[in-house]
Amino acid sequence: MLKQVEDLLEEGTELKALLDTLTPADWAKPTPFKNWTVNQVIQHLHGSDRMAVLSLNSREEFEAVAKDRTKVKATMNPTQTNADLLGDWWDYFQQMCEQLGNSDPKRRLAWFGPDMGVMMFTTARQMETWAHAQDIYDLLQQPRNNTDRLKNIAVIGVKTYGWTFANRKLAPPGAAPYVKLQAPSGDIWEFNEPQPDNYVEGSAVEFCHVVTQGRNIQDVNLSVVGEPATQWMDIAQCFAGPPEDPPEPGTRGS
Repeated sequence: MLKQVEDLLEEGTELKALLDTLTPADWAKPTPFKNWTVNQVIQHLHGSDRMAVLSLNSREEFEAVAKDRTKVKATMNPTQTNADLLGDWWDYFQQMCEQLGNSDPKRRLAWFGPDMGVMMFTTARQMETWAHAQDIYDLLQQPRNNTDRLKNIAVIGVKTYGWTFANRKLAPPGAAPYVKLQAPSGDIWEFNEPQPDNYVEGSAVEFCHVVTQGRNIQDVNLSVVGEPATQWMDIAQCFAGPPEDPPEPGTRGS
């Protein structure tokens, strides 16, 4: 099994453990993500995981559903009880992990943005799972014990430098910045060629918060130097779909 699939499964297992502690009242509380309730956040994750399984099973069926947003919404059931939703999400999540683990690593899968190889597809699912779990941690004001499996998300964050601008029909303002991050373990992760006038440096956790748009760049302690790095961090988006803006400064996290 790919290491990325193992990491995805661990990410989902951690979220499942958090959800198991919630009360019915917690499920109805709005999170900092667009004021979605916990129920809505998990509905969203469940819908994405269902679409991932559909892509794994049939490119043709995925593309038929994906081109019609009403069909995508039809894969979700907002009337489910919290317990049923949790059970269904977990069943699909495990099925997705099993199928990804059994896939040829060279296989390419259809998604809402460009096609992705199995490894990057798996990382994209980990990224979304991690990011939306953070919505719930933020709501509950609970600390989170991040691990070095976060490196997968840092990688997809770095690789989507060009995508961030292309998605907004903008040309990248320069070469991809040098990125130097401190992992939760204390290890140092480095990406791209060193550039003294174009770089992002600091906590890997904070970098992942910014590229997943869980934090505004002004609310973290990353060092950002140079115009390309600055413009990127202002609008960084490592997930597929239309352009989204980060939260307003001061509205999420510290």
